[in-house]
Amino acid sequence: MNEPSQRAIRDFLATCPRGLEELLADELRAFGADPHKTTVAGVHFQADLATAYRACLWSRLANRIVLSLLREEGIERPESLRRAVSGVPWARHLRPGATLAVDFHGRSEQIRHTRFGAQTVKDGVVDALQATGHSRPSVDLQRPDLRLYAHLHRGRLTLGVDLSGESLHRRGYRRDVGHAPLKENLAAALLIRAGWPQRLHNGDALVDPLCGAGTLLIEAALMAADMAPNLNRVRFGFHGWAQHDETLWRELKREAEARASIGRKRCRNRLYGFDESPPALAAAKSNAMRAGIPALIEFLGASLTQLRRPDGLVDEARGLVITNPPYGERLGELPELVTLYGELGEGVRRAFPGWRLAVFTANPDLGHRIGLRADKQYSLRNGPLEAKLLLMDVPGEGAPAAELRGKAAPCSEGAQMFANRLEKNRKRLRKWLRQSGETCYRLYDADMPEYALAVDVYDGRVHVQEYAPPRSIDAAQAQKRLYDALQVIPEVLGVDAGQVVVKRREKQSGKAQYRKQAATGQRFQVRERQARLWVNLRDYLDTGLFLDHRPVRRMLAEMAPGKRFLNLFCYTAAATVQAALGTEEAGGACDSVSVDLSNTYLEWARDNFALNGLDPAHHRVIRDDCLRWLETAKAQFDLIFLDPPTFSNSKKMAGTLDVQRDHARLVELAMARLSPGGTLVFSNNQRRFRIDESLIERFAVEDISSRTFDPDFERRPDIHRVFLIRQREAA
Repeated sequence: MNEPSQRAIRDFLATCPRGLEELLADELRAFGADPHKTTVAGVHFQADLATAYRACLWSRLANRIVLSLLREEGIERPESLRRAVSGVPWARHLRPGATLAVDFHGRSEQIRHTRFGAQTVKDGVVDALQATGHSRPSVDLQRPDLRLYAHLHRGRLTLGVDLSGESLHRRGYRRDVGHAPLKENLAAALLIRAGWPQRLHNGDALVDPLCGAGTLLIEAALMAADMAPNLNRVRFGFHGWAQHDETLWRELKREAEARASIGRKRCRNRLYGFDESPPALAAAKSNAMRAGIPALIEFLGASLTQLRRPDGLVDEARGLVITNPPYGERLGELPELVTLYGELGEGVRRAFPGWRLAVFTANPDLGHRIGLRADKQYSLRNGPLEAKLLLMDVPGEGAPAAELRGKAAPCSEGAQMFANRLEKNRKRLRKWLRQSGETCYRLYDADMPEYALAVDVYDGRVHVQEYAPPRSIDAAQAQKRLYDALQVIPEVLGVDAGQVVVKRREKQSGKAQYRKQAATGQRFQVRERQARLWVNLRDYLDTGLFLDHRPVRRMLAEMAPGKRFLNLFCYTAAATVQAALGTEEAGGACDSVSVDLSNTYLEWARDNFALNGLDPAHHRVIRDDCLRWLETAKAQFDLIFLDPPTFSNSKKMAGTLDVQRDHARLVELAMARLSPGGTLVFSNNQRRFRIDESLIERFAVEDISSRTFDPDFERRPDIHRVFLIRQREAA
């Protein structure tokens, strides 16, 4: 059969990221194609071969250009898939001896795995070739001569030759991608949505104040210089296709090279990238060099607070500020990001009045911190994340002075009330802190129900715990209030936003209660009385030091001199350290045993011991289930601290622990280890705790809870319960 003419109109499919389909259809029309149907993440179009080659070379938005060979309905079983594929005359597309790879997408009830689907398609190709006397092709998954595209959805099969080869978004210039890179075709889409193609013809400038690896700037420069985004690509998928027209391709490539040469010389647009990270700037410069446009972009080292109008821009110049700031996918990143978005708005108003600002973020609530109203927004995806491009006008020189000087995202009335409460609490605690010398304390604990947070200070650093809102509270409103709080905390407390850590406090179950929050290893020392203790605000739900138990630890230090001390459920053994150090006048415990089931906490305890010079021969840590250990222990102790969790179901335990249900058994076993005249200090954090009547009948039990609160916890008398338990004296 005769080969189709290269001028013949054929069917093609262009794939793209979700949300870019209409933009891609417009781009294809500009190339001379006829888009006739858009699907999710794709556009079906008709064109001749020259237009398809042009799309591979010039498309800024597509992932792949596929020559459609087959579209068939009713494909559910492997047999029907193989039969449909074998009906294509593959000898027209696959040269003798050429290698093959199949990219299979989708599934059916009987074709559930992409690898199985690809294998079935390959078998269909082999059937067709062998039926016409051709040799069986080899498979090369890495660098095949011909790559096939197959998509199966609801019984509809789309099959074709991938003319692009490697995804077209990989332009080849970005080897140094930096952190959280933005894909090149998504960057191009953002620029189109922000109006850059129109602005560049007016000679406008472009600035990215958080440029990272420089993807937005490089894509903008390629547009401004009229450079085909894939001009530097050595190989496309069509190079291994049997009907490839090399003469036609060379003609199109020469045309693109000529346009690029002229475009680079004629470009009058000024492009600037700012970043405070030297490695990011080095990566951006290398990427721009490989893209062939290093002279068109100037990279400057500066933070958002140092953002300024570049020297090369006259005051009258206008342009576009576009950026892709961090989103805060993890809760712990939010304090710095709330500040960052505010600084972005403030810096842009200061340096670029009258310009257009485009911000791409997967967290529109953070976008509100910029302090400018978005007059237009587009929903897009960045990988798995739903994101939005926010477009807003920056107030011009004629705007009120206060609007140009003011801080981004001025505080709401509620945020100001929260700030006032923080300041009020600081004043209330100031005298006590000065007299006691404490540097770790609770400043705020849901004083205002709308701001359900606990704010703790650890020697100048701030630990914020957000209590999970009940279902009756709108989640979006709760998040807004959290951002309000994170906006004002650094200012009120005079700390850098990087010194603020935020976590969510909610009921934990299963392994979640023991799961690491992060793995930064960022710990630091704090001082409590004579003790020095390690604290980690980021990596775990708790910090290593329970602040509400400070008075209990102080009491243990006063009770411990010369005694044998046992700490059950010791956690990081801060109480053992205080008992071992005791008081300056009388010293501390002569020896101690600290028991816990967590290796992590026991290592932390050992580090606390080393930090305070405690002899491990006299102060031991034991890894065991406290209940099991008490059942088998023989030693006697003069002072015991029993502080079980409210609930635990660690996989290392034989069963679960419920402090209300199990405390009587725990106390009885602990009392069996108590020497005559000794004291058991029993504590727990069960808000509705009721001590078992049998314990009151058998032992001398004194509830001292009301005496175990320092001024920073006086508002929360239900946060813990503390009892002194001794043997009853003989009548």
